[in-house]
Amino acid sequence: MTIDAVDRRIAFVNPFGTAAFDEIIRETLVPYAMRGTLVDVIHLEGVPENIDYYYPKHLMELAIFEKVRQLEEAGYDAVVVGCCYDPGVRVARELVDIPVIGPLEAAMNHASYVGHRFTVVTDHRKAVPWLEDLVRLHGTTNCRGVRSIDWYVTEMIKDTTSVANDAAAACLQALREDTSEVVILGCTIIGGCLEREIMTTGRHRELPILNPNLLALKAAESLADLHQRGKYTISRLGFYQRHEQHNVAEAAEVRRRWSLTDAGAGSRVP
Repeated sequence: MTIDAVDRRIAFVNPFGTAAFDEIIRETLVPYAMRGTLVDVIHLEGVPENIDYYYPKHLMELAIFEKVRQLEEAGYDAVVVGCCYDPGVRVARELVDIPVIGPLEAAMNHASYVGHRFTVVTDHRKAVPWLEDLVRLHGTTNCRGVRSIDWYVTEMIKDTTSVANDAAAACLQALREDTSEVVILGCTIIGGCLEREIMTTGRHRELPILNPNLLALKAAESLADLHQRGKYTISRLGFYQRHEQHNVAEAAEVRRRWSLTDAGAGSRVP
């Protein structure tokens, strides 16, 4: 795609301190972008590679806050934080005016278009309570439960076909036992594994499964278009009020003292 053909630039940030997951997201996501959308799949530097645990996840979120600022300054129209923990998404919206998308939130927002009741299938048991909390946070009362396939993200990339098959089996079980009508994959890497299987073999294509990566991209494209036309404005009246609205000097001092630009988030954007 030439630069003249680009209508919107979307950054999909794999929030891992490794490039190991970039290619599977790139190959299973970019083909679904609208004409005129440039999708850059990137990862963070100087952060933990494994964010299955909450402490490294928190460290990664600090880098996300700096990265979204850099991406906005670089001219991106929207950012997807590519993990179904939706890490740092709500805080990032306090910091920038462009849309910041969490994949799980995007998938749950779209679920009612294709079914009434849904189940979330995530990667491992430790993720289940976190996603249950996110379900409650977003008020999605039609969720019938959160299940896991007991894979950790560092192992998934080594055997994507087995992950896809295990996820499909868990989704079928959820449809039977939870009386759900649709299943949301509660992990972006599971989404990439299953999408790769569908794209290469056609297997599992018929299942009513929502890929959070695709729905996050579509949400980002739509909100980016609205933002470009002046029809997407984050309310700064309450929850997303900015620090500098209250105290400019204090906000600047916090940024100066605790910025991770040189330490965790890196100083370059693609």
